[in-house]
Amino acid sequence: MKKLLTILVIICVLGALVYSQRGNLVARIMPRAVETAMSQDPTAGLPDGMHLLLCGAGGPLPDPQRSGPCIAVQVGERVFIVDAGTNGVRNLMAIRYPVGRIEGVLLTHFHSDHIDGLGEMATMRWVNGNHSKPLPVIGPEGVEKIVAGFNVAYSQDAVYRNAHHGDAVAPLSGQGMGAHPFALPPAGELTQVYERDGLQIHALAVDHAPVSPAVGYLFTYKERSILISGDTAKSANIETFARGVDLLVHEALAPNIVTVMSEVADRLGNASVAKVTMDILDYHASPVEAAQTARDADVGHLLYYHIVPPLVVPGLEAVWLEGVDEVFTDYTVGRDGTAFSLPANSDEIILTSKGGT
Repeated sequence: MKKLLTILVIICVLGALVYSQRGNLVARIMPRAVETAMSQDPTAGLPDGMHLLLCGAGGPLPDPQRSGPCIAVQVGERVFIVDAGTNGVRNLMAIRYPVGRIEGVLLTHFHSDHIDGLGEMATMRWVNGNHSKPLPVIGPEGVEKIVAGFNVAYSQDAVYRNAHHGDAVAPLSGQGMGAHPFALPPAGELTQVYERDGLQIHALAVDHAPVSPAVGYLFTYKERSILISGDTAKSANIETFARGVDLLVHEALAPNIVTVMSEVADRLGNASVAKVTMDILDYHASPVEAAQTARDADVGHLLYYHIVPPLVVPGLEAVWLEGVDEVFTDYTVGRDGTAFSLPANSDEIILTSKGGT
């Protein structure tokens, strides 16, 4: 008994000693930890092909596992971002994603939750890549106004950063963004918005009325394909151009849950929330409707994003998915960090990260 007591005393003393020296211990290991973190690159060693990461899988409402809509698509050394919602670029930087290699941002439409991280994304891309030209922002007509507004809002910030860090880090010629507008393609047609080294990106019209213009994007590279829906109701145009694609990334709103939210808001006398939650039902696809599109277009896999409402209550995801398994079973409910790889000239669809916590 005395021996056990002695051991316990020694352990307590050693514990107290370690605790008292915790600052010194952290200071000693910090340089190595910082070196490890700064040398990480989650894209290193990826095979030739297309690689997709959800930097934001949610909508406009707070969700601890889903930030504002943001999708990174990498082909070779090129990185494209589709929409720039809240926290998207911070999520990328948290995993040491190479934001300095962002070649362009593609906007699906101009709702606030799809553009509110745009200024920060342009800034982080600028200073992390020593860019001498502004960030290209591709979008349907009207993108010029969005870009001009952000450029004005961030203009003084750019002056400060250049004055502090100089041209070696933040050359003024590279600050801000440049708008690259295109006309909304009619139903049944695609508009090419990018083409280089085998990668093609096309825009297609989607149904988000009364929001217009609103588009989705089709990426193709070496026999692989990804279609990103943007915000939309169930759309025959998406089904047409999603036919046979490897990965359909489709938004979805659960009307069964949102209707309950509206009814509760009405009962509590919150007329504004009651109206908004009813209004949004008619310009988003439901999870079942997205699954129907995936099934009818014979896609390889369906990835849900722009998840509405937030799935913050245990078991709520099952309610959100009600009826989906009877329609289409090859799906993933996206979270921040969900990632897929599509190796070139193959039929593999590889889930490389489930994301979330």
